[in-house]
Amino acid sequence: MTESAYAPPETNGGLEVGERLRAIRLLRRLTLREVADAAGVSESFVSQLERGRSSASVATLQRLAAAVGIEISDLFADELESGPHVLRRQERQLLEWGHLGRKALLTPKPFHSLEAVAASFDPGGSTGNEPYTHGDSEELLLVLEGRVHLQLGSELLDLSKGDSVNYRSSTPHRVSNPGDEPAEVLFVISPPSY
Repeated sequence: MTESAYAPPETNGGLEVGERLRAIRLLRRLTLREVADAAGVSESFVSQLERGRSSASVATLQRLAAAVGIEISDLFADELESGPHVLRRQERQLLEWGHLGRKALLTPKPFHSLEAVAASFDPGGSTGNEPYTHGDSEELLLVLEGRVHLQLGSELLDLSKGDSVNYRSSTPHRVSNPGDEPAEVLFVISPPSY
């Protein structure tokens, strides 16, 4: 079946995938045009896919997932059961981040209302050489251990254990560890924008 062909949702499961794509796109505050441009497809195709009136190839779904900041598997993931989900510290999947930094996602995907990321920085470590932005969400940074510098626009904040600061994720920001001890921080972002 071609990507522009109509396929009833009850026969191809496309409505569920499309509904998930739409929900995530809206949480990310992305327009149909922004997602379509990023994925290299037409705006009308994205609209039809979201309504279950089109199907898409795996390659196109990969591009659409990347455009909204998720993995393609998130479009097919079973709904999580309600109730608490325990993630043990030793079970966190750590990813290298910036310079001498690591981060772990604490919230399950696909994200709904918020995402939480735990990050640690060795002495001299940082999120990278340059400040960065992601979306236009509310973001909270809480220092769990050690001391960090937060460059927020043109301002430099010195934060210690227990300190927190909130800002828009669209403000260029960079976290660095100026101390001699490791630092650990928690980012809470709503709506999700990573």
